[in-house]
Amino acid sequence: MDTRKEGLPLKTLFSDQHPQVRRWLAPFILTCSVYFLLWIPEDQPSWVSALVKCLPILCLVVFLWAVAPGGSYSWLLQGALVCSAVGDACLIWPEAFLYGMAAFSAAHLFYLWAFGLSPLQPGLLLYIILASLVYYSSILPYLELDMVLPVLAYGLILSSMLWRSLVWGGSAGWGGVLFTISDGVLAWNTFVNSLPFARLMTMSTYYAAQLLITLSAFRNPGLKTH
Repeated sequence: MDTRKEGLPLKTLFSDQHPQVRRWLAPFILTCSVYFLLWIPEDQPSWVSALVKCLPILCLVVFLWAVAPGGSYSWLLQGALVCSAVGDACLIWPEAFLYGMAAFSAAHLFYLWAFGLSPLQPGLLLYIILASLVYYSSILPYLELDMVLPVLAYGLILSSMLWRSLVWGGSAGWGGVLFTISDGVLAWNTFVNSLPFARLMTMSTYYAAQLLITLSAFRNPGLKTH
C-alpha cells in the first residue's frame, strides 16, 4: 500500500478535533480576502501591492511551521512557498518578469524534490508532454526571441512538477493541476491575447493550488502540538 497517500482526510483535518488547523489557516483566508477586496490595479506596482499579493503565501509558510508534521517534506514545501512569494513580488514589476519566472522555477524544483521520483509512471508523463507540446506550440509564435528559451525551460519544469504531483496524488495532485491552469492562463494573457477575468482566474487558482499542495503535508497522521 502506498502510505504517502494516506493520512488525515481533509474533512477530518478541519473538524473540531483539530482546531489549531483552522486557527492557523485563518490568516491565509484573511489575507486572500484582503487581496481580492483591495484588487490593487496592476498598472500601479508598489511594495504595498507586492506585500498584499505575497502575504497569503507567507501565511502558508507559517501555517506549515506551526501545525504540520515535521520532516523534509514540510521543509521542502516551505522552501517552495518562500520562492513563490519572491516570484509573486517580482511579477508586480514587468521589468522583473524573468526574475519571477526564475523564482517560480525554483519553487517547482522544491516541489519536485518533495514529491520524489518513485513510482515513476512514465505513461502519465507522456500524456503531459503531449498536452504541453500542443499548448506551448501555440504560444511560441507570439514570443520575443529572447523569451523562447526561458518560457520553454519554465514549461518543462512546470510539466515535471505536474507529473510528480499527480503521481503523489491527493490534494497535491489537485494543487498541481490548478497551478498549471493558473500559469497557463497567465502565459496566454501575457504573450498571446488578453483574456476576460484573466487576473481573477490566475490568482484564484494559484492561491487554491498553493493551499492544496500545502495541505498534502498532512499525508502522515499527527499534528504539532504547542
